[in-house]
Amino acid sequence: MANKRFNRRKRKPEFDQKLLNLARVVRVVKGGRRFSFRATMIIGNRKGKIGLGVAKGNDVASAINKAVEAAKKSMIIVKRLDSTISYRVDERFCGAQIIIKPAKEGKGIVAGGAMRLIFELAGIRNITAKSLGSSNKINIAKATLKALNQLDGKKNEVSQNLKKPTIKTKTTSNTKVTPIKKSEKNSSVGVEKKIEKKVTKKTASKKAINKNTDKKTLKKVTK
Repeated sequence: MANKRFNRRKRKPEFDQKLLNLARVVRVVKGGRRFSFRATMIIGNRKGKIGLGVAKGNDVASAINKAVEAAKKSMIIVKRLDSTISYRVDERFCGAQIIIKPAKEGKGIVAGGAMRLIFELAGIRNITAKSLGSSNKINIAKATLKALNQLDGKKNEVSQNLKKPTIKTKTTSNTKVTPIKKSEKNSSVGVEKKIEKKVTKKTASKKAINKNTDKKTLKKVTK
């Protein structure tokens, strides 16, 4: 009896599944129109494995099952760094263009739509993402997977992107103080020396003129 009860327990599935998009599509043939359903599924184990599958079926259940099987065949392993990614990645797929950036601990997932589902199922808890191009969910999801597949998980590149915030201090005066460069200092010193030389020359010439005039006046007086 104990074995039977144990066997009846439901085992947790290996991958979590989320439905990204479900659409009713039409195929026009010679006899008329044939309707079917297209399902887009994202599966992942929240530990770095993620997959995307798109499939069609005559009903919703068959389309979802086919999409899950297709996603299992196209699994990728995302190389994470703790709970975020290593560095910024810009990627494009068809009309979709995305940017993903690493984030500090506690930032959370700053993304929406298809990208948010992918990050959650991949096990990335802190990340910032932005979609700049098309709003097609399938293209955005494929662009995101393409970007995550390029990561290598190196630590030395994170420090360049995760900079500490700079604190701006308020200044009372509106005047800007610009630091003086070495070349400017040297040039100013040279200019001052030249001015001093000119001043000394002028004073020496004035003294010589005064002496000459004094001699002339003395000669006139003696005469």
